[in-house]
Amino acid sequence: MVLVRLDDRHPPNRTLRGHKLLVVLPSWKPSKEDLDAVHAQFPDLEVITGGIKDITKEQWKDVTVLLTGYGRETLPKKEDVPKLEYIQLSSAGANAVVTDPLFTDTDVAFCTANGVHGPQISEWIIATFLSFQHHLPAYLEKQKLGKWERLTDPTYDAVKQRVGILGYGAIGRQTARVATALGLDVHAYTLHERKTPESKRDDTYTPEGLGDPEGIFPAKWFYGESKEELHEFLGSDLDLLVVALPLTAKTTGLLSAPEFKVLSKKKTYVSNIARGPIINTDDLIEALNTGLIRGAALDVTDPEPLTDGHPLWSAKNVIVTPHISGASTRYFDRVWAILNLNLQRLSEGKELTNRVNKKEGY
Repeated sequence: MVLVRLDDRHPPNRTLRGHKLLVVLPSWKPSKEDLDAVHAQFPDLEVITGGIKDITKEQWKDVTVLLTGYGRETLPKKEDVPKLEYIQLSSAGANAVVTDPLFTDTDVAFCTANGVHGPQISEWIIATFLSFQHHLPAYLEKQKLGKWERLTDPTYDAVKQRVGILGYGAIGRQTARVATALGLDVHAYTLHERKTPESKRDDTYTPEGLGDPEGIFPAKWFYGESKEELHEFLGSDLDLLVVALPLTAKTTGLLSAPEFKVLSKKKTYVSNIARGPIINTDDLIEALNTGLIRGAALDVTDPEPLTDGHPLWSAKNVIVTPHISGASTRYFDRVWAILNLNLQRLSEGKELTNRVNKKEGY
């Protein structure tokens, strides 16, 4: 995602006179301090909060900015919001709303919460990888049995190992920062070529001091959308593969049996924090159980939720968590920070950050 100018119809409006912000997040409300700070910066901005079902048609008709949740059920009908200009989603992806008429049939700007997940998800990626490297799941089982017993399997530390990050967005960039600090070599893969410093730069939201806004951490950068280009990346001696792509028609089923065969060269450990359908589940189970890959850490699955008795639960060397890698007590603080950043840009007639490209769907 890139910064995109709204259009020339939005001249500077420093106090946001005539704008109404509606906050309808079911599990979070801004504090009095949050609201006071917004009112101090934009004294003419009207702010209302509430449940989406509690908002009347009369209230909807004047809403220009909406902070809402993830699914289509969190969106109003397009005919009820004639003045709506900008929707701030609380999710990093937009795949759940791309078929809604507000997305497909209007010029309303949709912006994601891309960037809020980087710190906590990168921690999950590294934590699960290191726990596998140091055999913590096996030792926890021995602890339950009350056994002081050392394993004979070798223990590998992370220094001079290589992580390949498939999708170098906010999560990938923060993962690269943490991985580099641990001594790992970083390879990145993106759809488009990133040869120049400008092309490697990322201007979307990043918490201060984190991520890789200048694109300096990858030792090697791969790109493309063909299988041959993908396989070149996967075959670059990766010890850890991090799947951090958005789910689109092009990325659905991107990793299947041929890709696991390429990864078998190094028996790469696979970490998926993106979306389950990017990986073919049956082929993943086969790769785990036959030793083509050393193991996998999965915070997302296909199907999701993973059903009782599903063979993925009992696959060899797999860690499965129920889509919780993005959980953090700081989550909505960062969402609110993105909203504030975009309100500032809106007031200045500038481009919004994290705006979804409606053609690409992310």
